[in-house]
Amino acid sequence: MMAKDHTLYQDLTCTQFFHQKSIFLLPKFPNSTMTIHTLLFVSLLIFSFIESSRGGNKDRLFTELQNLLEVTAKPVQDVIVLEAGKDMVTIKWKLKSSGKVDADATFKTIQVKLCYAPISQVDRPWRKTHNELFKDKTCPHEIVSKPYDKTPQSLDWTVDLDIPTGTYFVRAYGIDGDGQEVAYGQSSDEGRTKNLFSVQAISGGHVSLDIASILFSVFSVVSLLVFFVKEKKKAKLEQRE
Repeated sequence: MMAKDHTLYQDLTCTQFFHQKSIFLLPKFPNSTMTIHTLLFVSLLIFSFIESSRGGNKDRLFTELQNLLEVTAKPVQDVIVLEAGKDMVTIKWKLKSSGKVDADATFKTIQVKLCYAPISQVDRPWRKTHNELFKDKTCPHEIVSKPYDKTPQSLDWTVDLDIPTGTYFVRAYGIDGDGQEVAYGQSSDEGRTKNLFSVQAISGGHVSLDIASILFSVFSVVSLLVFFVKEKKKAKLEQRE
């Protein structure tokens, strides 16, 4: 009996000890509201710490980049409006001849993007241009990202199916080893009003899909009628028996 009491005393002592020590480990909250506020505050601190660790990228401004790349974008076919998912654009890029010999020494990757012209940004804040690159929504559509090659490059790009209707140009970024943009070039002028091309998004379905949808609907209706007739005959036979 004494052994059991001694064990119980030890358990109570340990419980009291950890309860007292928890005062220094975990804060006590008088109510649930304060607990929620504290958790939100801690979450905000963690988020702020994560964002501050990306400070180098957030401080990168487009106006600080050097215009070192020569970029051209020309539709393969002589059409006024390109059809998404069908028509192609020939995109070429290379280091400008006016640049220094080692101007691209820091380039590790070339990133080519499809960008909205100003006319397709009007009244669309989700496409707004910002000088801060992490905020900029001008070029949301990536065309290709590949290791940088010093020799002139060319690509025949088929306009993606998900590209919305709009007017566009192409921009290429030179990316360094840290994944930071250090230079750029674009197929349009500085005001982004020249050498543009338009894209018409796909509206409506394909004929084959429409036919398949109609056939499936007819099959469903016929199947339902057949099932109804069979059930009705089965019920009459059961009544006769």
